[in-house]
Amino acid sequence: MGLFFTYANAEETPELQPVPEPPPIPEKVKSGETLEPEVTIIKRKDTTVHEYRANGRLYMVKIVPSAGVPYYMVDSDGDGNLETRRDDLASDIAVPSWVILKW
Repeated sequence: MGLFFTYANAEETPELQPVPEPPPIPEKVKSGETLEPEVTIIKRKDTTVHEYRANGRLYMVKIVPSAGVPYYMVDSDGDGNLETRRDDLASDIAVPSWVILKW
C-alpha cells in the first residue's frame, strides 16, 4: 500500500521548476594532443625546481634542495598563488595544531 498526499486547494501545491539543460559534451581528444602536465626542470646552484603546468597554468612546484627533504608548493584553490606547502603529496590530512604551553 502506497502513501498518497492530497492538497485541500490548488494554492498549496508546490511550484515546480524546469530541469536545466545538461552541459555540452567536451570535444574528443585529437591525436597528438598531450593530456599529461608539462614539467619544466630548472637546476640552480643549490636547488632543483620542477614546475608543473596544465593548460599553461602553473599549479605546483617541487623544490629539491641539495641538502634536505624535497617539498611541494601547491595552488590548492586555483587562484594562481602557490599558498600550500607540503612535504608529501600523498597526505591530504590537515592536522590542527595549537600552542598549549610556551616558556
